[in-house]
Amino acid sequence: MEQREFNRMGRSASVVGLGTWQLGADWGVVDEQDALAILTAAADSGVTFFDTADVYGDGRSEKLIGRFLSERRGAGGEEIFVATKMGRRAPQEPDEFTLDNFRTWTDRSRTNLGVDMLDLVQLHCPPTPVFVRDAVYDALDALVAEKAIAAYGVSVETCDEALAAIARPNVTSVQIILNPFRRKPLERVLPAALAAGVAVIARVPLASGMLSGRFRSDSVFAADDHRNYNRHGESFDVGETFSGVDYDRGLAAAAEFAALAPEGATTAQTALRWIVQQPGVTTVIPGATKVEQVRANSAAAHLPELPEHTLAAVEDLYDRRIRGQVHHRW
Repeated sequence: MEQREFNRMGRSASVVGLGTWQLGADWGVVDEQDALAILTAAADSGVTFFDTADVYGDGRSEKLIGRFLSERRGAGGEEIFVATKMGRRAPQEPDEFTLDNFRTWTDRSRTNLGVDMLDLVQLHCPPTPVFVRDAVYDALDALVAEKAIAAYGVSVETCDEALAAIARPNVTSVQIILNPFRRKPLERVLPAALAAGVAVIARVPLASGMLSGRFRSDSVFAADDHRNYNRHGESFDVGETFSGVDYDRGLAAAAEFAALAPEGATTAQTALRWIVQQPGVTTVIPGATKVEQVRANSAAAHLPELPEHTLAAVEDLYDRRIRGQVHHRW
């Protein structure tokens, strides 16, 4: 699979990675053996970039990845680049983002993952004031100097937060929601990141599965699935669920998007292909609850680039059906 550079840390990652929120919680139940099979299928498909967080299942996702890494290394498997996140287990107050807390949080993640040094730690969508505090970046620099982490980045909700982080000299990466239904990062964030050498990790690439083409108006989601309990932002930012798009409106748009898929490609693969060919994108991190999904998602990296007329049709679809609901919010 194509590898793209995280320029500020001199490391590369597969252009299609794996998001592992679903291995922790909030997407229904994924048992331990199924989770390990998903991780194995990803690596066997050429995926070298796994994204997780300390809050996913209160550490369950990290621990499962740690077990997988241990077994993979023992079998002589290739090196996996693991990015984790910190900050969402604490009260969401700017004053919580201190060096002492960072040390505590990263120590826990190192234990969960079974490593001495974390590859990449990202602030996990912290309160907006955190992005402009010099002391926060000084503390992150201290963790690098202490060799607790190799590099750091941020995960953001808004384009303005991303731009504030990109302006910092030692920020390695920005993780942001980007998909055919969330196009705003194309305007300023991706060009700024590309110019600065900051990697872009595209998350929520399938709009919580809406862009998979599998859902209907009567689809039922488990009680512990955020697509059930967070549709209106009851538990966290509504933009994390279906990319903030109204469910029925999104289904209609997704049906129209499905008609744009090239021959031999699924709707989900078309959405992933659209993302990875945007200038400035380093890797995209779809999640999966089944081995077959991992393999299909990984195969999107090998599709031909979408032609200009398809790109124009995606833009038109967004402008007609989606822009008015989401573009001004994030």
